[in-house]
Amino acid sequence: MYIKVLNFNLGGGARLSLSCPHCGHQGTFEPLQNITDVNVGHLWLGQRKCPNPQCYGHLFCIYEGNGNVLRSYPALRIDFDPKNIPERIAKTLAEALVCHAEQCFVASAIMIRRTLEELCEDKKAQGDTLKERLQSLRSAVVLPNELFVAMDELRLLGNDAAHIEAKTYNSIGREEIEAGISLTKEILKAVYQLDDLVKKLQALKNQ
Repeated sequence: MYIKVLNFNLGGGARLSLSCPHCGHQGTFEPLQNITDVNVGHLWLGQRKCPNPQCYGHLFCIYEGNGNVLRSYPALRIDFDPKNIPERIAKTLAEALVCHAEQCFVASAIMIRRTLEELCEDKKAQGDTLKERLQSLRSAVVLPNELFVAMDELRLLGNDAAHIEAKTYNSIGREEIEAGISLTKEILKAVYQLDDLVKKLQALKNQ
């Protein structure tokens, strides 16, 4: 049997703009010292290190000559700032991001739903079902009505993921999950991070 051996050419070394799969911060990833990228056809294979001094996470990258990253290991995740968000809630959403990065979209939808469960528990929202707890949440936090509507849509998305008989959405794929993650991030930002941002801006005013 004839096996074609790939011709590996050394070079590359592109600086790659990525969202770190370890810490979630966006940054420009430099090549590791004394480790050269490898060219296979029109693709480059290389190793990079997160520029965040509190992380320095290591990852492998597959990228094109123009610096467009096609794949990384660990997989690239949607960026997420967990500051001021309770640890349990941030951890649950982080798991949803991992599932999305690995294209496990049903699992991601379930973790998004769990994020809402954690939010209701943190704010002491009462009710036998998540739908009832989300209704109770309206008296616990002050949010635009659109975000409460978004929570109910996320609940339905999670129902479809968890129960075979639920058919609210035609599918649970990349588009549905990315929209769900974006809405979840906005909900958590409004509940836990907005006050801190306002205080920072107020502190910058002339006294």
